[in-house]
Amino acid sequence: MKYKDYYSALGVERTATVAEIKQAYRKLAHKYHPDVSKDPAGEEKFKDIAEAYSTLKDAEKRAAYDQLGSHQSGENVEPPHSWQQGFSDGGTSFGDVDMADILAAFAASRQGGAGGGRPRPSRGEDYEVNAPITLEQIYDGGETDVRLSMPEYDEHGKLHRVPRTFRVRIPKGAEDGQRLRLAGKGGQGGDGGKHGDLYVMMKLIPHPLYRVTAKDLYFDLPLTPWEAVLGATVQVPTLGGKVELSIPAGTAANRQFRLAKRGLPSAGGEQGNLYAVVRIEVPKTATARERELFEQLAAESTFNPRQHLS
Repeated sequence: MKYKDYYSALGVERTATVAEIKQAYRKLAHKYHPDVSKDPAGEEKFKDIAEAYSTLKDAEKRAAYDQLGSHQSGENVEPPHSWQQGFSDGGTSFGDVDMADILAAFAASRQGGAGGGRPRPSRGEDYEVNAPITLEQIYDGGETDVRLSMPEYDEHGKLHRVPRTFRVRIPKGAEDGQRLRLAGKGGQGGDGGKHGDLYVMMKLIPHPLYRVTAKDLYFDLPLTPWEAVLGATVQVPTLGGKVELSIPAGTAANRQFRLAKRGLPSAGGEQGNLYAVVRIEVPKTATARERELFEQLAAESTFNPRQHLS
């Protein structure tokens, strides 16, 4: 049969612990997952690392694999004599059989034993997928769909990629980077074992208006020069709808107005604040009358904002 270097596929040493193997697999699986990878060969690489991980995470399969020794990938190798005795059917050619199938059969025979016991069930793999969410969904709660192609084995032990869609409930007050667990929605178990879990990672989509700091929101509030000087009442947007904000006379640029409890909610029920940051805007072009009025103001005003620089 053709040798496959599973340790090299995962980028770990032959002495790697199960935890190190699992960490390497998760990193590579995320990189080469067909839903995110731009590599034309990403799907094949994903299958290779899934096959490697399926073997090395299983103590029986790994022990059997290590008995083969270290070889170059693609090199023809002959299984130990004890294997041939265990699988002898009078006509099996190991050169025509996939190595992963042989390892799985060997592990199953070891687990079953001479007494005819059943193979031990193995739990399915956990998976993780990102779910883009909006500030509006955090504010009100909601639902979203996540899609991913999950590797699954058919009844013949062959690996296939099967598209799956899951509806995810976004709790009110969810946070960027928060992980939601969908129990039993991960990889299928082996020999009747339980399915793994699916972890959904919340990824906040940048908002066109608001900036986020913890549970507080900030946005720029444009004012005209006369609104800033004379004062005004303006409508401002919030995630809960528009509200009126009173601007006192003599408001300077960069002044912040706090709208209490208009920010993001938290899981505990607390509410952040919304801050309106004043930006003074001037007309890019002025009419003849506007220029006349500004010239009159310039001639009569004694205000000098650069007085302290003298």
